[in-house]
Amino acid sequence: MPTVSSVTLTGRLLLLLLWAAHLAMATNWLSLARLSRSRPVSGAEPCGRLRGLSPGQVGVCRARGEVMESVRKASEMVIEECQHQFRNRRWNCSTTPRGINVFGRVMNQGTREAAFVHALSSAAVAVAVTRGCSRGELERCGCDRKVRGVSPEGFQWSGCSDNLSYGVAFSQTFVDEPERAKGMSSGRPLMNIHNNEAGRKAILHNMQVECKCHGVSGSCELRTCWKVMPPFRRVGAVLKEHFDGATEVRLTRVGSRTALLPRDPQVKPPATRDLVYLAPSPDFCRLDPDNGIPGTAGRRCNGTSRLAPDGCELLCCGPGFRAGRAEVVQRCSCKFSWCCSVRCQQCKNTVLIHTCRE
Repeated sequence: MPTVSSVTLTGRLLLLLLWAAHLAMATNWLSLARLSRSRPVSGAEPCGRLRGLSPGQVGVCRARGEVMESVRKASEMVIEECQHQFRNRRWNCSTTPRGINVFGRVMNQGTREAAFVHALSSAAVAVAVTRGCSRGELERCGCDRKVRGVSPEGFQWSGCSDNLSYGVAFSQTFVDEPERAKGMSSGRPLMNIHNNEAGRKAILHNMQVECKCHGVSGSCELRTCWKVMPPFRRVGAVLKEHFDGATEVRLTRVGSRTALLPRDPQVKPPATRDLVYLAPSPDFCRLDPDNGIPGTAGRRCNGTSRLAPDGCELLCCGPGFRAGRAEVVQRCSCKFSWCCSVRCQQCKNTVLIHTCRE
């Protein structure tokens, strides 16, 4: 018969396993990018079979199924944009070959890389859903009709302004759900929620205005304008800047609540637009399949730069690099053809390339 102590220990282990499972779920919805486009991502049964969703996200999927195709698009946007922004870094957002943890276990470690992915993910969902609203793809939303009247600059608000408030609200409901399910008294949920919100702020603070002129012979007697979201590439670039300036924080009790404050007391508290992280990053130099880290062996590097992140000295982590020549096919002798195309020839050139040693 089990003793009280063994039952207590078993209970603690069970809680630990459940907590670890919740922890791993935070960005597992990105595995929607692995699904075939022909596979449905809405409806009671399909939602229940989407392995990357937390129980709460499955509920959102069933209740608001029309939005889930936008969520699938968002998962693809995250992977593509992450790999673009980090293409010259040791960690280049490489994905695991299979499974629901797309970027590997490094996402579970509270690093600045995890902070970036959370921010980018929440922004992608807000952008994808907002685009669906503006394009008339979603029944419950459309253009933002609250943007009306005359602006202080004298132009008339009109047209179809992007309904960012709807996209942001859905992002908070869907992306933040796994964190709120865990409770907001521990460090990692607080970190993730902060970075999720920072991702959405990156859109809000970079909204743009597009205008159209009305008048005789193309004059601009009357100008009508509407608000549009920035290109997602711009959102990724802003978050990449925040990644470089991210603040390391620790969980601190402030009165009756817990908060994330800078680990270094000389550093000012992070703003809502800043990224925060709890743990230092690994160096990403060596192959670590268990954590989804491919290492840098065999990566191309910049042999002419010493200080840039893609320079061979930094990227190759010390083992050195090798130089070799390769033949590449490039466009050349391009000419403008009236109207309206550019025609080029294909030329073969031999170039010097550098790669990190094994």
